[in-house]
Amino acid sequence: MLVASASPAVGSPCLRRSPGGGRRGGARFGMTAARSAAPLVSVAPILKKLQKECATPLPVLRRVADAMAADMRAGLAADGGSDLKMILSYVDSLPSGNEKGLFYALDLGGTNFRVLRVQLGGKEDRVLATEFDQVTIPQELMFGTSEELFDFIASGLAKFADKEGGKFHLLPGRKREIGFTFSFPVKQISIDSGILIKWTKGFAVSGTAGKDVVACLNEAMERQGLNMRVSALVNDTVATLAGARYWDNDVMVAVILGTGTNACYVERTDAIPKLDGHVSTPGQTIINTEWGAFSNGLPLTEFDREMDAVSINPGEQIYEKMISGMYLGEIVRRALVRMAEEGALFGKSIPDKLLTPFLLRTPDLSAMQKDESDDLQKVGSVLYDVAGVESNLSARKVVVEVCDTIAKRGGRLAGAGIVGILQKMEEDSKGLIFGKRTVVAMDGGLYENYSKYRGYMHGAVTELLGTELSRNVVIEHSKDGSGIGAALLAAANSNYEHDF
Repeated sequence: MLVASASPAVGSPCLRRSPGGGRRGGARFGMTAARSAAPLVSVAPILKKLQKECATPLPVLRRVADAMAADMRAGLAADGGSDLKMILSYVDSLPSGNEKGLFYALDLGGTNFRVLRVQLGGKEDRVLATEFDQVTIPQELMFGTSEELFDFIASGLAKFADKEGGKFHLLPGRKREIGFTFSFPVKQISIDSGILIKWTKGFAVSGTAGKDVVACLNEAMERQGLNMRVSALVNDTVATLAGARYWDNDVMVAVILGTGTNACYVERTDAIPKLDGHVSTPGQTIINTEWGAFSNGLPLTEFDREMDAVSINPGEQIYEKMISGMYLGEIVRRALVRMAEEGALFGKSIPDKLLTPFLLRTPDLSAMQKDESDDLQKVGSVLYDVAGVESNLSARKVVVEVCDTIAKRGGRLAGAGIVGILQKMEEDSKGLIFGKRTVVAMDGGLYENYSKYRGYMHGAVTELLGTELSRNVVIEHSKDGSGIGAALLAAANSNYEHDF
């Protein structure tokens, strides 16, 4: 988890001492005209090299899209066949719109868990009502036992269920069913079971690894006297696809672009060699690509390699480290530090704060790129407030160029990944993807809030597909679709027949 540093008091940035022993003089953003021009010359070679190494012309995008499609095939052929895990979700029944009744969702993916209930009214009424609540998990439970954690979650769920009323009512003779979004590494073995591989995201709960997380939750709910069972175990990407598909039958792909990234899509079961006859009848299922692990043909820089080398998972999740929100600001920061050290971008001294890993966040980059003022005052404010950097106009222009270079590369590579998925699907079903309307559902704060990044992503998709084909590919924002999506998957995979 990233923790934002507190902003320094105005006028008291933590600066390195200059050789003369004093702080750099000058007003907060004021510099002489001569000094204003200096950084553009001194850092020009570094900036030019960065832009060259990050370039994503059409041939590079094609290479990435082709490699993504090839790695998908290899991952479908055999477990471990490529960087992409191509995990079977066991979601064979997608929401149709006919579902009726009351269903719950539980989303556990970090230090909070979210609970939601939704009343479904079938084709005519669709979603009649929704309610949700969020509960913070005490830190001691993140290091406690499996039973303690799941008992706490079940207790929160029971309290939420106790408030059920009004527009929410369970159909007679039914047990409440819940869709469980579990965003930790699991080996899924059916739609309603999955073995925990390991805890991540700061959790170190004992006694859960190697166990079925659905069984752990079901047992905890029984201990709470809660008449509820898990009927679908999914990750957030799969839930996003289901939530979007409920409203639009043309949704075939879902992508999360937020702190991290992932993608899933609807695949034909007869195009999955590693199933090896385990499916008796042809049909469809959702494949969780885990595309963050993709690494073929990507335009890496020295700053990417440095960041990867000191990460907790060196050599892994390379695509994620280039396109997702957690890392974009850190790549920019590393480039700016190099320019400050070798090109005196911010004068003779470098603020200590700028040397703090992950100090710059993606929202900072987005804010600076939105600045269209003549003096780039917002850029200056962000640099000063976040990193203690005093800057002149030419330095701010360089900073914006660096932000744009990294955001452009990230967005265009994300677009190439989307086209790679669509290409693979089209190759197996000629005309069924590019020959008709196909929807890609997008969610995540990076996609939603970073307009420049989003524009570069859309542009890359159009460039790769061409104007005519790209008209059929619709990229739509599916905000917070995973919550309702999990409840809808519980409905679609219900133990009870729907009253159609």
